[in-house]
Amino acid sequence: MFMGEYQHNIDEKGRIIIPSKLREDLGETFVITRGMDQCVFGYPMEEWRQLEQKLKALPFTKKDARAFTRFFFSGAAEVQFDKQGRINVSTPLKQYAKLEKECVIIGVSNRIEIWSKPVWESYYAESEASFAEISESLMDFDFDL
Repeated sequence: MFMGEYQHNIDEKGRIIIPSKLREDLGETFVITRGMDQCVFGYPMEEWRQLEQKLKALPFTKKDARAFTRFFFSGAAEVQFDKQGRINVSTPLKQYAKLEKECVIIGVSNRIEIWSKPVWESYYAESEASFAEISESLMDFDFDL
C-alpha cells in the first residue's frame, strides 16, 4: 500500500527521484500515465494489469469509454529506476501535469501520484475546505471513517 507525501524536483531532462519508501512496492518496472485532476499516476505492473482488464471490459461502442481509454493508454509508459532512484517522465506527461520544477509525490493506496507543487497546493487547499462534505457524501457508499 502506498501512502505519504514527499517533495522532489524534476530536472530539465524529466527525471525525478521516487522516494525509497515507494520504490520497493512499485517494483523494477512500473507504468505511469495521465491521472485525474492534472497529475501523473504510477502503478505497479500487477495493479496496471488489473486496471487494464477492467478498462478492456468497458463497452467500446460507448463514446465516453473510447475517449477515456484513449486518454489513459496513450499517455502510458513503462518506466524503470536509474541508479539514483529516478524515473524519466515523458514530455507529454510533464506538459499535462505541469511538472516544471518542484513536485509532490503522494502515495494513494494502490498507486502513486506525481503532482506539480503549485497544482497540488491548489487542489489540496480546495479539497481540504470541503473534506467534511466529501466524507459525508461517501457515506452513501457505506464508507465510514
